[in-house]
Amino acid sequence: MEALSDLFSWSALALSVAGYFATLPFYRLFLYPLSRFPGPKLATASRLYEAYYDLVQDGQYTFKIAELHKQYGPIIRISPYELHVNDPAFFDHLYRQDGAWDKYDCRQDIINRHLDKLCDRISIFTKSQETFNFGAAITAFVRDVAFEFILGKNYKSLDKDDFDEAMVTATSGSGQVWRTSKHVRFIGPMFKTIPIDWLTEHGNHGTKLFFRFMKENIGDTERLVGSAKSPSRGQGQDDAVNIVHEILRSKLPESEKTTSRVFDEVATITGAGFETTAGALRVALFHVFDNPEILQRLRSELATVDTRDLKVLEQLPYLKAVLMEGLRISPALGTRMARIAPDRDLLYGHWRIPAGTPVGMALVLMHMDENLYPEPRRFNPRQVVGP
Repeated sequence: MEALSDLFSWSALALSVAGYFATLPFYRLFLYPLSRFPGPKLATASRLYEAYYDLVQDGQYTFKIAELHKQYGPIIRISPYELHVNDPAFFDHLYRQDGAWDKYDCRQDIINRHLDKLCDRISIFTKSQETFNFGAAITAFVRDVAFEFILGKNYKSLDKDDFDEAMVTATSGSGQVWRTSKHVRFIGPMFKTIPIDWLTEHGNHGTKLFFRFMKENIGDTERLVGSAKSPSRGQGQDDAVNIVHEILRSKLPESEKTTSRVFDEVATITGAGFETTAGALRVALFHVFDNPEILQRLRSELATVDTRDLKVLEQLPYLKAVLMEGLRISPALGTRMARIAPDRDLLYGHWRIPAGTPVGMALVLMHMDENLYPEPRRFNPRQVVGP
């Protein structure tokens, strides 16, 4: 009798689970608060639709979203619980930032010091007529600047013979890992359980280099956290302003100041701090040197000033246009950036977006908008400054 009771219990559980998954698509399609928003039915019923384009089609969901906007309009539902807007007028409303920000002076000495090193290395290659990877050199420059700001340490990538060229390839492959872990949730935690020493000894050269670099990042983060919390902390290099110390001095609760949590923050800032910046510079410089007209005009404008002062350089219209065009044609993220208004509804036209709803916009779609840029796929600074 007891065995029969257990059988009925398991049967009831199985039926409950089956019933839940059977009715979930119906709920998402017709009863969920976002059900009134337009979008493909498969995407609103399950995230498997997004996973197909991310994993099987190798990260093409952003471009599928562009097609969906042409079919359904400027605001669409792209997953059971997320909306996407493709309207430049909504960008400042969604990603609003209040307050003034001073971007000058305090970091110029770091930039200039590493810039001198970069120019010295390039001069050596020029005199010897030896070829080198210019993209790797630019990446090494940005990496050294970024990490001196983030961790207060010069990683000396510019001193390497090949500028740590393999790191460019290694970091470019991280997108596939990110897309996989987004849908297969155990991938991220599983990677964290693998000893980093094992990872530094296995794989190809780029993989080993990447994880050795990460191991050094972790060690430096632990050192900074330990020195900041030490009651006998002395004066020295660790007193320099860096991201780790700013996090530890903040008003965050102590649970948010553990070494692992601080390193997660460092890793996030690192991804945004150097690879995106380096990528934009690589693209911009390629197009500058690929187009003699752009190169000559830029050189002529730069010849009118004899300073590296950022406030002066920022006033040069063509230089600014070249940099802005580089940022436009190589957006920092190829995917959307979702934001949530937790305590208020958002308004887009006649649409009321419920509080707590993730809403995203993709820079690449705005940057390729023919209504804003007549030749969106062409590197043309005139689109910014005019003839």
